[in-house]
Amino acid sequence: MDSLLRYLTRRDLLRSGLALSASSLVAGSVGRAHALLAGYPGAASAEALAAVAPREHLLFDFGWKFFQGHATDPLRDLGFGKGQGDFAKTGEFEFAREKFDDSKWRALNLPHDWAVELPFVRDEELQSHGYKPLGRRYPETSVGWYRRVFDVPKQDAGRRVVVEFDGAFRSALVFLNGSFMGRNDNGYAPFRFDLTDFLNYGGKNYLVVRMDASFGDGWFYEGAGLYRHVWLTKTDALHLGHWDSYVRTTVKGNAATLSLGTVVQNEGTPPASCRVRWQIFDAAGKAVATADAAPQSVAPDGSATFTASANVTNPALWSPETPNLYSAVVTVESGGKPRDAERVSFGVRTVVFDADKGFFLNGKPVKIKGTCNHHDHAGVGAALPDRLQWYRVGVLKDMGGNAVRTSHNMPTPEWVEACDRLGLMMMCETRLMSSNAEGMAQLELMVKRYRNSPAVILWSMGNEEWVLQSTPQGERVIADMVARTHELDPTRLCTSAVNGSFDTHFPDALDVMGFNYNLKVPDDWHKAHPKKPSVGSETASTVCTRGIYSTDKLRNWLSAYDLNHPEWAELAEEWWKFYATREWLAGGFAWTGFDYRGEPTPYAWPSINSQFGIVDMCGFPKDNFYYYKAWWGSEPVLHLFPHWNWEQREGESISVWVHSNLDSVELFLNGKSQGSQKVQPLTHLEWKVKYEPGVLEARGTKDGKVVLVEKRETTGKPESIRLTADRTEIHADGEDVAVLRVEVLDKEGRAIPTADNMISFKVSGDGALIGVGNGDPNCQESDKAPKRSLFNGLAQVIVQASKTPGTITVEAYTEDWPPPKLPATRVTITTKKVDLRPTVG
Repeated sequence: MDSLLRYLTRRDLLRSGLALSASSLVAGSVGRAHALLAGYPGAASAEALAAVAPREHLLFDFGWKFFQGHATDPLRDLGFGKGQGDFAKTGEFEFAREKFDDSKWRALNLPHDWAVELPFVRDEELQSHGYKPLGRRYPETSVGWYRRVFDVPKQDAGRRVVVEFDGAFRSALVFLNGSFMGRNDNGYAPFRFDLTDFLNYGGKNYLVVRMDASFGDGWFYEGAGLYRHVWLTKTDALHLGHWDSYVRTTVKGNAATLSLGTVVQNEGTPPASCRVRWQIFDAAGKAVATADAAPQSVAPDGSATFTASANVTNPALWSPETPNLYSAVVTVESGGKPRDAERVSFGVRTVVFDADKGFFLNGKPVKIKGTCNHHDHAGVGAALPDRLQWYRVGVLKDMGGNAVRTSHNMPTPEWVEACDRLGLMMMCETRLMSSNAEGMAQLELMVKRYRNSPAVILWSMGNEEWVLQSTPQGERVIADMVARTHELDPTRLCTSAVNGSFDTHFPDALDVMGFNYNLKVPDDWHKAHPKKPSVGSETASTVCTRGIYSTDKLRNWLSAYDLNHPEWAELAEEWWKFYATREWLAGGFAWTGFDYRGEPTPYAWPSINSQFGIVDMCGFPKDNFYYYKAWWGSEPVLHLFPHWNWEQREGESISVWVHSNLDSVELFLNGKSQGSQKVQPLTHLEWKVKYEPGVLEARGTKDGKVVLVEKRETTGKPESIRLTADRTEIHADGEDVAVLRVEVLDKEGRAIPTADNMISFKVSGDGALIGVGNGDPNCQESDKAPKRSLFNGLAQVIVQASKTPGTITVEAYTEDWPPPKLPATRVTITTKKVDLRPTVG
């Protein structure tokens, strides 16, 4: 059975804190029909379960309207900025009042990224951001308005009501009922505004958000708009502080000590005498410990800190193999009744970085086998449905990866939760390396938000800050950031991704040295700093195109053999041999797991996304995927490439590679042996074979027995289309998605690895198409159109369920032109009724 399927047994899902039906354990499709992922929690996500009565935490994603504004012309931007007195009087913004007409605005649900919907523009200033027309030179496509009408019951009067944004790109102005609520000017950190005083209780309310993506935070594709979740949270005036609850675990022998803390805020008029109680539950929902803090009186408009401790015997430890989770329900009680409560998910594990021995998890040496990843995906840009986060974790785990780095920003909560529940360690990185007010605020939000996540093993203060790394100012900045991080979270260490100025004092403040590339540096640096632990914060940057086996600069293609990298980077085999054979190195993070939009190294237009990925934009594996799977994973691996469709090249020598961790491999062509080779650790095997059509076969041997066989066959002409869904049953919650793999087959039913047919799609029933892709770094077809060309035999379709239980039918077909005309094929996906997340009315 596939490793991921073993990870996701019902018992493991229960351990992760979710009770799921047996029918939810289904297999997906990654590579050679590998099990992808199952047990997506949907309404039972950690964020949705965080609120405990009497608190309400309502999803605010449905029922929005959208209008494309203008950054420089007020007349095309709802009149905003037409005069100089826009902010002169409170309550006068007409677009956030009842009589404003939004009937011509586009209806949509969140998350939403309008950048992915824009055309590509040939402007080299836009290269690193994927050639999307955003910025001050593109005012007509850089501003978007969102509007939502909602009801607030009369009985909410007296409560505190807050709107919370998990992140939005980039500059947000928020208005309610004609009044300005506030602004936010970064693309990744969460932000919130207290709406209490401005609400119409018992009636309609009008929330408007103006998003301006004229400026960027990074040098990669970032998206535009409300691309993460929005929430409406309602609490008592006496309530827990925002992300102030923490659980710190210490393991000794067969017991874990939990250090518990929180802050209670009193936004009411009278002083409040209260106490805080913690209840600790295991993944099955069984109470395993309780704790109470001493009662205190909290002054009006004041706050108080409450602490306690508890013990858990024989704790189930968290690790990538066994991602066991616990939860703590934190309750504020006053006057004999609960006033506020929340649920905090956490794990019990120990983490040690040792300067001589590397990294230890739960007392055992573990090599970090990680990847760096940006936050976008084919078809949807930066606006990923939650399920797609789980899909991406599944791809990386199937490769044998055990860690990710959140490059280069605070991640979305659903990515962190997927890593917590499925078992991927995380190096969590802030976007802005600065000790100014904004930089420290972003850092503090990240640490407070994710300090209870067992997946997070290391905080990163930033990435490749060329100026700060080489100046005295940088030394002061990094020291302040590390000190503040330790104040908020004394249980984890800090690093930074350093790519130069290694001989300065900049790394002195770091707990763990982070090396970006520069393989000639770590050995000498370690000798000079023998007490400092080290990790490869960014490595590899191998470049390749899926399914291409000869670099073609005219077509912007790169060979999928492990042969190409920029001058500052390394091949997959080079970097991993280096890190795997040095005990003192904790491991490393390859750049990147997934291809991403922007940075189309080493090419430019018409390339619109990177080629660094071990998998492409859709998550389809490139051949290097199997190198990592062989040497990172625990299963026998035999991967043979390239394909065997080389028309008009008969008699020419073809380079044939194998990635395997078996003892030896023998290669055959049409039944004739081409020789046997022994497998050397951390390398690949290679043969030169004169091409003739037929069957190329590799037979892998372990302990003298053939245990795996891989074939590549010369295929025929296209005859049919195959659709394969990662799941055929999903949640009817308006959020869940199915990911479909599209292939073209010959008359023998074999997938054609070189197919490039244009496939059209029709989605009917209780769902909709939300994105398409094919992994081609040069493809400028629409991500939203109901059609996509195959790229080297593959394309991807993402469909999303409505809230109505029923079925979604996806039909794939070809038009009459261009030929060949292929018969239509259909897949039906069942959308089942589930308990929906509480949402705003």
